[in-house]
Amino acid sequence: MSHTPSLPYNRIAVLGAGSWGTALATVLARNGREVRLWARRPDLAERINLTRQNSDYLPEVDLPNGLTATADLAHALAGAEAVLMVTPSATLRPMCQAIASHLPAGIPIALACKGVERGSGYLLSEVVSEELPGHPVGAVSGPTFAHETALDHPTAATVAFPFAYQDRLTPESSPAVRLSMSLSGGGFRPYVSDDLVGVEVGGAVKNVIAIACGMMSGAGFAENTRAAFITRGTDEMKLLAQTLGGKRETVTGLSGAGDLTLTCSSTTSRNMSLGYQLGQGIARPSCFEGRPVVVEGEVNAASVTDLARRLGVSMPICETVNAVLHKGADLREAFTALWSRPIEAEPYALDLSIDHPSPDLPLQFGAV
Repeated sequence: MSHTPSLPYNRIAVLGAGSWGTALATVLARNGREVRLWARRPDLAERINLTRQNSDYLPEVDLPNGLTATADLAHALAGAEAVLMVTPSATLRPMCQAIASHLPAGIPIALACKGVERGSGYLLSEVVSEELPGHPVGAVSGPTFAHETALDHPTAATVAFPFAYQDRLTPESSPAVRLSMSLSGGGFRPYVSDDLVGVEVGGAVKNVIAIACGMMSGAGFAENTRAAFITRGTDEMKLLAQTLGGKRETVTGLSGAGDLTLTCSSTTSRNMSLGYQLGQGIARPSCFEGRPVVVEGEVNAASVTDLARRLGVSMPICETVNAVLHKGADLREAFTALWSRPIEAEPYALDLSIDHPSPDLPLQFGAV
């Protein structure tokens, strides 16, 4: 095991001043890095610099010295040794196009957003590689609520980049290790991975599974149900990751099962919260008290299931969530049908499919 010192990146651009972007910028600046945090709205950037807080997205957290906010992309990227992209997945492609002229060749880009692009079926790293060729592309992912991370509660996450031959010879110089060293400090503990596909699939799918858990919790079910969805959801993540060339082992780690467990365990998660409100019978336009909250799992329910269909991967939980969110399916009927699917084996080596003995037995919604 190598213990050779690694040089962290000292000047880092963080693109996206929402809660998670601000939390990551806070971790980096607290560790002594020079951080420029790009905000889409000039008024937000100005208030962050003036008050040393991001009251819109991460209230009651004092931001450290070394963190400067700006609404000017050129200024945010000037001299940056690495870039963290924390914009919504749906806006990633135009964001890449916007920064292309400001980013020197070879600067590593790490994604801290999660998903699959609608239409193309691309993982987000593939979107970046297509729009910004010549840059190492990776991801930061794990069981991380922004507020806890910013307050320096002990937090672990995975930093993943593909490892070239030279990265394996001198791992301390690889983008994955250097960015890990930049983030490491206080309560934040990063782990390094070379399985970018596995990390990205875990991040995309776990949000959809969290909506499913929320739907069933909101409809009156409790711990047994959530544990079943977490476990079977992990299996859907493994199947998709493996089909795309990722490792099943990665999905059992921080960026897969770890992130899934956290997201499915608290309505602090916007995905879990959306599902919970829908499970209670609240109409989608009225969720979050009518505020236009971006919920990544809502977008990815469609893109993940579309990709799975193309690849011939069975993802019944994701299909059920997609049917409720985007195809007008009745929540109770959809989840009853999910539970009445043929009985299967665990593990898959025992290959069988047996018709459910009681297909017309309804689930007891609202029982708890």
